[in-house]
Amino acid sequence: MEDSAMENIVTERKVEDNHRQDSADLLIFIMLLTLTILTIWLFKHRRFRFLHETGLAMIYGVLVGVVLRYGIHVPRDISNVTLSCHVNASPPTLLVNVSGKFYEYSLKGEISPSEINDVQDNEMLRKVTFDPEVFFNILLPPIIFHAGYSLKRRHFFRNMGSILAYAFLGTVISCFIIGLLMYGCVTLMKQVGQIDGDFFFTDCLLFGAIVSATDPVTVLAIFNELQVDVDLYVLLFGESVLNDAVAVVLSSSIVAYQPEGDNSHTFEVMAMLKSFGVFLGVFSGSFALGVATGVMTFTKLRDFQLLETALFFLMSWSTFLMAEACGFTGVVAVLFCGITQAHYTFNNLSPESQDRTKQLFELLNFLAENFIFSYMGLALFTFKNHIFNPTFIVGAFLAVFLGRAANIYPLSFLLNLGRRNKISSNFQHMMMFAGLRGAMTFALSIRDTATYARQMMFTTTLLIVFFTVWVCGGGTTQMLSCQHIRITEGSERRSTKHESAWLFRIWYNFDHNYLKPILTHSGPPLTVTMPACCGPLARCLTSPQAYEVRPHKPNHGRQRRPHQCWARGHHLRHHLR
Repeated sequence: MEDSAMENIVTERKVEDNHRQDSADLLIFIMLLTLTILTIWLFKHRRFRFLHETGLAMIYGVLVGVVLRYGIHVPRDISNVTLSCHVNASPPTLLVNVSGKFYEYSLKGEISPSEINDVQDNEMLRKVTFDPEVFFNILLPPIIFHAGYSLKRRHFFRNMGSILAYAFLGTVISCFIIGLLMYGCVTLMKQVGQIDGDFFFTDCLLFGAIVSATDPVTVLAIFNELQVDVDLYVLLFGESVLNDAVAVVLSSSIVAYQPEGDNSHTFEVMAMLKSFGVFLGVFSGSFALGVATGVMTFTKLRDFQLLETALFFLMSWSTFLMAEACGFTGVVAVLFCGITQAHYTFNNLSPESQDRTKQLFELLNFLAENFIFSYMGLALFTFKNHIFNPTFIVGAFLAVFLGRAANIYPLSFLLNLGRRNKISSNFQHMMMFAGLRGAMTFALSIRDTATYARQMMFTTTLLIVFFTVWVCGGGTTQMLSCQHIRITEGSERRSTKHESAWLFRIWYNFDHNYLKPILTHSGPPLTVTMPACCGPLARCLTSPQAYEVRPHKPNHGRQRRPHQCWARGHHLRHHLR
């Protein structure tokens, strides 16, 4: 009985110590964010643009990581015992029989023989190492959703063809250019004996897909402050939003490449076609799921704004988890869910909920983004399996530069053949310079670090993110001055429907006349746009609030069309009655 009571006391004390340690670890990240926010305020107050808040968060993370790695030493627990046993594989859990009592132990990870005496230090570093799924399921959804929810749709659709070309064709081109160059680099490294593990062509392609995800958050923030030409802004923003989604699906398709037979890394046409089918299936399925969820978020809780906002928030977040649970990609689903909800559901929300949802996702995006960049700096010293290979790192930097150039310049030349508003050379140089890597690249690389190749890729990816954020992000203002593209008047130029892509013009008419009246309270009633024979169906599908909303489009002196004067006629008939 005394032994059992003593064991309970020891267990309770360990639980309490773990609770305090977890609270201290979370406090570290909260203090990092707090310090970053205060320094951001100081930078904005002093109009200091040489370092953005994301680069600042990374610097603070690096400093804290150095302190945790080299400045704090935890004394070894005398209860730690090292026993030797021969097994073929490392079991995730282990049952140990001690004097008739069974104890369960969990696998924490592999350590080198030289670190056996530093078990407590390793445990402390593991405490500040998050599960990669936390990034995908908790931190990424608000970032991606906010990108879609805050998208400037009018300018986006005016440049839709160019954005789709950069995002889809450009990302695929960049992926294969980087993959081929890195395969040549890895082959050279094998010949001179600089690689200690397996590194296949599929690993090189996966690395190309990971580092092809651009995240110019620093550049776009400066663009927004300086009121840079809106077409340049939307080209960069639209490309970065969509190519994140493409990079995620592309990386999962590369992982799905599996030829028949023992050698899973040989080239096989059927396996390649299967991977291509996986890419199309996952992307289209994720797209359809995101749009469907966005359309179904048709709230009727306008009288209870808090409940309305809560339902909107939960439906948006569940889109990501639903897509992941169904085998699709949550990034694609939540992105198009945000775009759909901004276009349709936003019009059905009460004014209070409209403001609240914008502010809520803006806040979550800011916190999650800065948290991820802080953790990047921390991971540089707290991750235990870094592999720094100078040849691979130099080759990766060169490949990323060439892959970005092969994306921007050839596609811009082809797009200018059919664009009225040409993409000028200084815009192309700025897009080339602004190809930063950020949160998505980091999240994709940290998701799997089990093999030698993935660990080397993760280390190199971290260095690429650091360089692009600090150097390219910090030099944005100087690059704008050098290219003479700080044009405040550009953001005031309004687009017309005739400037937009032909596909958008067709979609605009269908959406304005039929979808918006069905899914929202805005737009002309279906009783005006649908044929007279469909009158009963039109009256059934049209919201009563739609008759009370006046169209906002100016007439510019032209003769009014029937759908432009429905509101005035309705109110006149109501007055005559």
